[in-house]
Amino acid sequence: MLSVAEAQARILADLVSTGPELVPLADSWGRIAAADIAARLDNPPADVSAMDGYAVRAGDCAPGGTLSLVGESPAGHPFPGRVGPGETVRIYTGSVVPDGADAILIQENAQEDGGTVTVAVPPGAGQHIRRRGQDFAVDQVVVPAGRALTARDIGLAAAANHAWVAVRRRPVVAILSTGDEIALPGDPIAPGGIANSNTPMLAALVRACGGVPVMLPSARDTVSDIARLAHGIETADLLLTAGGASVGRYDLVQQGLERIGLTVDFWKIAMRPGKPLMHGRIGRVSVLGLPGNPVAALVCGLVFALPAIRALAGHAERSLPEDVAILGGDLPENDRRADYLRATLSRAPDGRLLATAFSRQDSAMLHTLARSQALILRPPHAPPARAGEPCRVVRLDMLAI
Repeated sequence: MLSVAEAQARILADLVSTGPELVPLADSWGRIAAADIAARLDNPPADVSAMDGYAVRAGDCAPGGTLSLVGESPAGHPFPGRVGPGETVRIYTGSVVPDGADAILIQENAQEDGGTVTVAVPPGAGQHIRRRGQDFAVDQVVVPAGRALTARDIGLAAAANHAWVAVRRRPVVAILSTGDEIALPGDPIAPGGIANSNTPMLAALVRACGGVPVMLPSARDTVSDIARLAHGIETADLLLTAGGASVGRYDLVQQGLERIGLTVDFWKIAMRPGKPLMHGRIGRVSVLGLPGNPVAALVCGLVFALPAIRALAGHAERSLPEDVAILGGDLPENDRRADYLRATLSRAPDGRLLATAFSRQDSAMLHTLARSQALILRPPHAPPARAGEPCRVVRLDMLAI
């Protein structure tokens, strides 16, 4: 069995990021910038006022002195003339500073009376002026390639005068669940059957990772049906299967996919839940065969599919968010497999993060998984651990998955 780290490295080794596409800036949230976004103008585009007040020559201002009001400079309508000796122009936040002025006398420190302005507290030279290009200059890179665009980045790109941006295409991820026992949620369930939770759950995971899920019909437990349903995946970047990857009589995913060209890299990892995980390729399409038990499917999806989808999408950050906590209960010695224990999070009296593993860790208990805020990470052959000892956790509460 491969270690988790080695399996992750082998899965990521042959993945290539998707190509670029142009999208409207307003639709680019969460997308990965495919190229540097450089400013098309200076910001601000001219020297502008940072306050409401009066554009003045600082040298003309003295406490109790008066200035002649010769005009105003509203935002979007710059004063066309020049501020001369003893003169001032009414100005507003964001308005262009007129030629000749070198400071802003804020309105709280002035008194306007008809055509004159009396100075109460004079400004210093340059005070309350935002200089041209102070935020960014033309041709300056404001959003680097590889960044996942946030609302802040979108605002910045808009200020840099971009209406469209080049982003990585969202990876297309085909999802194939297998098993004679599974039925579509909401459909009648035959004796011995269960509702198919894996396909919609994995589709949600794919969306959360920035991919586009394509949910294939569920395959029966036959080699021919698996091959038939997976035959149209040429347009996908990644195929996720759920179930049928173990060693049982009806675990036929590998055989079915081999009929359409699957080459297998590995199919067992030293991990719990999730030992029967398969990785390979069908032509250019990477394949991840996840376990059928839903908890194992999602945990393996987080550990292996999430980094893969992020790599395809061009994300620089591909790892799960980890933290350090203290244990809320004792844990026994671990065997040769890495454990991912479902756990709740709370705060200890001293404020430290407290992770408490559920007493039952059955890989089919979705209710427990849904209540979990973290996975406690236990390396292979870990010795017994006591309550209060430090541990590593994956923060599910930070993933919104």
